[in-house]
Amino acid sequence: MHPFIRYNRGSDNGLGVSVLILVLFGLHEGLFMVELKKIQIIQAQDIDSELLTDISFAAKKHWKYPDNYYDLWRDELTITKEYINRNIVFKALYQDAVIGFYSIIENDSDFYAGETFVKKGFLLEHLFIKPEFHKQGIGMLLINHAKQVSKDMGISDLLIFVDPYAKGFYDKVGADYLYDSKSSIPGRIIPVYSFAIQK
Repeated sequence: MHPFIRYNRGSDNGLGVSVLILVLFGLHEGLFMVELKKIQIIQAQDIDSELLTDISFAAKKHWKYPDNYYDLWRDELTITKEYINRNIVFKALYQDAVIGFYSIIENDSDFYAGETFVKKGFLLEHLFIKPEFHKQGIGMLLINHAKQVSKDMGISDLLIFVDPYAKGFYDKVGADYLYDSKSSIPGRIIPVYSFAIQK
């Protein structure tokens, strides 16, 4: 468990989230309406590493990037046990199945990752949802949860390096656009956003 996290599983303090929503998701050859009676957001454990890695790759591959991009992103998209234990990682559960997750990391100083400049502070590094659950409001649940965790920890803002395909989502959920940045892919530019965490 991350040393800053003090939330209990299944707690009703705003961090164990239960919602009733109607979801359309792809199943085999058609679309089916499914009622999700309960989504819980709880802290991930190191045993979740392979499952979270599968979700990160599946969500990224939803955008149909060239195959060689995923080779370049392999380390970035691989969620190790050490990563989970070292950082703030929460997963979204539906009927005991993990359908998404997010992670927050802290950078102790400014640094360059290749040609990408990363500022000191807290970063919403990952937010991934299984593609069959996209566009159902689950991303907003995870964002609100991340903001509440940040508020409780005294974090003033979260920096986000955004996939260009997800720009509309971050505009919709109220993130502030800051600037464009070079990415880990030569010649590819990505937008950088921030959430100001209200005290």
